Amino acid sequence: MIKIGDIVSVIDDPIDGKVIKVTPEEVVIETEDGFEMTFFIREVVRIKSGEMIIPSYEEVSKNLQQKEVFKKRPKRTVTKSKERTIPPMEVDLHINKLIKSTKGMANHDIINLQLDTAKRQLDFAISKRIPKIVFIHGVGQGVLKEELKYLFGRYDNIRISDGDYKKYGLGAMEIYIVQNPR
Repeated sequence: MIKIGDIVSVIDDPIDGKVIKVTPEEVVIETEDGFEMTFFIREVVRIKSGEMIIPSYEEVSKNLQQKEVFKKRPKRTVTKSKERTIPPMEVDLHINKLIKSTKGMANHDIINLQLDTAKRQLDFAISKRIPKIVFIHGVGQGVLKEELKYLFGRYDNIRISDGDYKKYGLGAMEIYIVQNPR
């Protein structure tokens, strides 16, 4: 039992001091430097004439189990699908995102530039083994969308679907690249 006037040492810190106040759960000590510090009783041991009074194995075990460091934390449950969800690569094919100005370009030139960009980005995704790519084509007369379907139809091992309606509306298509075809 620790009482006022005892010299104590803190278990996990190199702090010694004289007990100046004791409550049922805590002890206040004055360090050699004159600082007052409060610790739980289970965190200190009494020192008698320079030697520690060694607590029993059961006392040490009980105190260590009560410390936060050794308390078991509840396991965090995360579903596998959330852990492995990688956002898809996005390619915006709006012409104003690809070039600064369309001045002097015919519609045929614009659509060819958009299709070349789509082909180049799809080839890049295939070479880098990126599983999903979203092409944002926008909503218009549907010419670019139909040309993209024709372009992607020439590739083996890809699946085409509409993009996420909540995010893109009707103006995107998602390409899933099958990595290991059988």
